[in-house]
Amino acid sequence: MLTQFHRLDLNLLRVLLEIDRCRSVTEAGRRLALSQPATSNALARLRQAFDDPLFVRSAGGLMPTPLAERIVPVAAQHLESLEAALTEPEAFDPLRSAAEWRLSLSDLGEMVFLPPIADAVLREAPRTRLTNVAVPAERVADSLGRREIDLAIGIMDPKQRGIRSTLLFRERYVALSRSDCPDGWRTRAGFTDAALVVAAPTATYHQGIAESLERHRLGHRIVVRARHFAAIPDLVAGGQLVAIVPEMFAQIACARLRLAMWPVPLAMPLYEVGMVWHAATDGDAAQIWLRERVLRLFRRGAAAGGRAARTARAAASAGSR
Repeated sequence: MLTQFHRLDLNLLRVLLEIDRCRSVTEAGRRLALSQPATSNALARLRQAFDDPLFVRSAGGLMPTPLAERIVPVAAQHLESLEAALTEPEAFDPLRSAAEWRLSLSDLGEMVFLPPIADAVLREAPRTRLTNVAVPAERVADSLGRREIDLAIGIMDPKQRGIRSTLLFRERYVALSRSDCPDGWRTRAGFTDAALVVAAPTATYHQGIAESLERHRLGHRIVVRARHFAAIPDLVAGGQLVAIVPEMFAQIACARLRLAMWPVPLAMPLYEVGMVWHAATDGDAAQIWLRERVLRLFRRGAAAGGRAARTARAAASAGSR
């Protein structure tokens, strides 16, 4: 009867397997670089833990008991699997993988980042799955630690231990209006009289727009505060409104509707968009593969980066003709 299983460790199991192979305590110790007393002590601990002799003397050496015959193959299989997992990192085969990745993107991020990510990932790894969980920015680090999400993209710089981050790009805010907006809106004097629209999402969110307008004493000109960026193109297309939005979003909006984007005639902050993940996945082949795709798509200045931004600019240019 097993009474002290909690006292077992991997080294004891290695001794068990080697004695079974050699049928000799002395030879098992030599192969494991252990002294004969140390090997004998290990066997004694095994016998105590399993409450069984495990090996008995015979003319041909030590013979395993029925319990040892049952334990040895199971222990060997698990030790080999553990050794392989520790010494041979699992390769990621995109064509065969059925990985399910969970991202955290705001509604803006879903429009800007998810389509290029899905296109690139599913083209190379057609059996994988992507889900946008859209965790609020203040909960991203905790969700990464709990493995509720694999990575997040947005305006974030979490300082919690174990969280990794890398800068993808710096972006500016632009004005978005109907294509035939009055020229006067584009001047500082005219802009101060325009009716403004801003968005205030909660997941990986933008806070700087309304704050900047308040600093310019234009907070009173905000007439619509949208919950989601998706509503903004229709708002500005159908009325006398000007929206302050990230440039990449404006490019997408101009490609779909007859809108115009132009520089805000005020000092507006740049913002940094980054990717964050948990350090526990640093060596995970599938996670590395996914992060590399995100970097290729969105890290500006890299040879393969910025494809999504270039695609959006080309679409916006075609839509304005």
